[in-house]
Parts: sequence; structure tokens; C-alpha cells
Amino acid sequence: MAEAGWQRFRRRVVSVPAVVVALWVVTALFPGLVLIALVIDLFRLVAPHPNPLPAPRGEGATVRLCVFLLCFLVTENLGLLLLFWTFVSTRSGSRARMARTFAIQRLYTALHLRAVTLVFSLKFVIHGSELVRPGPVLVFCRHASLVDVLIPGGFIANVHKLELRYVLKRELLAEPCLDVAGHWIPNHFVDRRGLDTEKELAAVGALKAGIGQNEGVIIYPEGTRFSAARREAGLVKLEGAGLARAERLRHLLPIRPGGALTLLAAAPSCDVLFVGHHGLEGLTRLEDIWRGSLVGRTVTVQFWREPADSIPPENAARLLWVNDRWQRMDDWLETLS
Repeated sequence: MAEAGWQRFRRRVVSVPAVVVALWVVTALFPGLVLIALVIDLFRLVAPHPNPLPAPRGEGATVRLCVFLLCFLVTENLGLLLLFWTFVSTRSGSRARMARTFAIQRLYTALHLRAVTLVFSLKFVIHGSELVRPGPVLVFCRHASLVDVLIPGGFIANVHKLELRYVLKRELLAEPCLDVAGHWIPNHFVDRRGLDTEKELAAVGALKAGIGQNEGVIIYPEGTRFSAARREAGLVKLEGAGLARAERLRHLLPIRPGGALTLLAAAPSCDVLFVGHHGLEGLTRLEDIWRGSLVGRTVTVQFWREPADSIPPENAARLLWVNDRWQRMDDWLETLS
């Protein structure tokens, strides 16, 4: 069911002021917050712990989180300011508004990725970047952590200047920049309650409409972040050939076929870019980052590109095709584990 305008207004009248107020509060309290965070990190360094943290106890993970919180809020408020200026200086639905919103999206992603990289001392190693262009292209990306959502924006949209249309979960509308920008450019926020699957899939397929040479559509085919527990829970629901394929996957969840097959059918002339990454596993909760698990990691990103003429025309064959490519990504992850 389409969202009513009053529902969108009610959400934004809460989320936008909350982000603005949060920046003022965190900025005013920042010296005290850092001091408290430092005390916590020092205590964790010397106190015995039944589950040891990454040596040396996360390397100031609490202080790093405080710094990242400030960076996050600054970027969110900057994004809102730029979106407000776009609102007053462009016409609704105009190409100028869309172009400016895509530019803001790239800046927003770049700032968040830069903050994560610097604050948590990350290193990114990219393989196959030359395969990203040309567009239009469908992007099927692995999803394993809170951080990896920045990879497509950082290493596809920003590096190669491709305008990405996202398939995202509706819960992300709580973030006001994503909410506003996400409704000015082609995106779809999926209602995962499954109340009207046909309409949801139709909206996903519609993202291909009018796609240009400098554009792409991105989907996370697993539907949620990978974890061992989710893998085991998913296996219980499967049987037959589907169970056999899923059991061979050690680092990925089985593809949820609805969205992926809908895009393949809607965009038969588009190549498919598969995006795998290694190094961000086990970061599905904020607590995992607070424990220091993110600090100092090396993240390897691998691109594979499949030409459109290699995609089978029949739906059943397409499912086997995409599952074979997903297995290839899983095998690659196994070599790095």
C-alpha cells in the first residue's frame, strides 16, 4: 500500500528535529562524553572479561564511537541543509532536482565512508573496479554488517559516477536524509511484512523504467544481514533442491528470489554486477562495534560482471543462474576465511 502524505509528514516532523537537536546536544556535551568514553576504555583494558575483546580491548572503541557519532550527526545535518536548499531552488520532479539529489547522495555516502575509515582505522582493497562501467547495470550486493551498506555508494556511485537506485527496507525511512532524498530519486523502500507482495515486486521492477547509461539498480538479494543464526533458521524452512543449495553456502544467506528475479525480468538488457566483500563479518549490532571488532580491519571488495546475454530467458533457469553466481561468491569468501 502506498504511503499517504500525512504519514510521511508525521514521520519527518519527528525525525528531522531529532537529528538537529541531537547534533547540538552531542556537540555541547562532547568533551564530557569523550572523557567518560576514555574512562570506560581504560577500565575495559585492565578489567578481567570472560569474553576477551580484540587486543588491546578494541583500541579505544568507546572513544571512537563517540567521535563517529559526532561525524554522523554532522553529515546528517549537512545533508538536510543541502536537501532543503534543493527543495527551495528546484521544481518537484524536475531533472535538476534529481541530479542535485544524486550529487547529495554521493557526498553523503562519501562523508560517512570517510568517517568510518578514519575513525576505525579501516583499509579497503578493491578488485575488479574496472568492471563497474558501463551502465545501465543491475547490482547484486552481499549484506553482512552495519557498515557494508556504504560500499556501493563509496566504490560504485562515487568512484564511477553511477547514479544508483536502491531497493531498501522501509525501516530506514527513520533516517531523515534517506527519507527525503529517497523519495526525490527512484528508490523503493520495501515493506517486509509481506502485506502485498505483488505490489512490492512491481515497484521493484519499476526501478528499471527510464534507466540511463550512467545509472544502476542495487538490491541486497539476501534480504537481511548474514549471521550464522539466520543461516540456521533459514535452513529449517527449506526442503529439496533449495535446501541442498542453501547448505552449500557457508558465508551467505540463500537469495530471496522475488526481488532479484523481478529485476532480471524487468531489465533483460542490463549486465549484472555482483559485489562481494570480506572483512566486515560479525558486525550486525552496534554492540559488536563497541566491543572493538571493527577497529583496524582490512576489507576486501570484489566485483564480478555478467553480460546480459548470459542470463537465461526462462524464470526457472534464471534462478539457477543467479544461485550459481551466489555460490561463486561464497566459494571466494571461503578462500579468504
